[in-house]
Amino acid sequence: MQSTTWSHKNVNYLVTGGAGFIGTNIVQELIRRGERVRVMDNFSTGKRENLSEFEGLVDLFEGDVRSYHIVREAVDGIDVVLHQAALPSVPRSIRDPITTNEVNVVGTLNVLQAARDAGVKRVVFASSSSVYGDNPELPKRETLMPSPLSPYAVSKLAGEQYCLAFSKIYKMETICLRYFNVFGPRQDPTSAYAAVFPRFITSAAAGQDLVIYGDGEQSRDFTFVANVVDANIRASVADCPPGTVVNIACGQTYSLNNLVKQLGTILGKEIKVRHDDPRPGDVKHSLASIERARQLLGYEPNVTMPQGLQRTVAWYLEAHTRRGRNT
Repeated sequence: MQSTTWSHKNVNYLVTGGAGFIGTNIVQELIRRGERVRVMDNFSTGKRENLSEFEGLVDLFEGDVRSYHIVREAVDGIDVVLHQAALPSVPRSIRDPITTNEVNVVGTLNVLQAARDAGVKRVVFASSSSVYGDNPELPKRETLMPSPLSPYAVSKLAGEQYCLAFSKIYKMETICLRYFNVFGPRQDPTSAYAAVFPRFITSAAAGQDLVIYGDGEQSRDFTFVANVVDANIRASVADCPPGTVVNIACGQTYSLNNLVKQLGTILGKEIKVRHDDPRPGDVKHSLASIERARQLLGYEPNVTMPQGLQRTVAWYLEAHTRRGRNT
């Protein structure tokens, strides 16, 4: 195991995609800890309003990861890059695989090259459980052979491989975190590719039917965003082999039907569900082994899915109330 040779004090962080869902939550926690934070975002999927409460507390760098020269400016003077910038969504990648590749693969290569050229100490890459594809083995361990089913999953696997290559060739410290179905505050419910949690919560709160693609028995290792934030910060300073891939999840699985039931209990109402055809590229079951994260990062999921669901519902209801007061 390689030990880091740099001080973990007074770290300068760059969060790419820092105006997005996960990125904003990371920025919030870094600021709470008194760290120096720079955010890079082109606001294609991230929102300026997500950063409004941090005005004057972060160094905002507007730009696109597809441009090497812009990324090279953004990483100047940075110690750790938490690389969250990406075009998310399996369906989006199926509709437009070329743009997904440009942002997620070329963008990641630009971040790695610029980080190397600027002498950045470490890059933490946001990968995805989608790289496992339909491999039936459960739980998913990092040693499983990847089997990506969508261009999005391919793009994340390519990013991992670039991280590994840069660690071997250039001796860069890189670590890849495979996120499992992250949810929580600030997730956009209005996007055409909205994830299941914000879509379900906002529809159920409005008394609308929920749409489930398939029979609803597909299961996921839903992971509250605070756990992912903690994992990123731990990964930025942990002593671990360069190029390591680590699952970040809770190690528990819930079906969509179970999720709907819990949501109905929290909202105190019966929720009606309409089923539609399964979507191409979707995986039936997903469950993570998090033993490697425990061993290498000292990671432990502090917020369970039911606890996270309650917090997330409360946040969306409060956000809806705020919007009502402002209209």
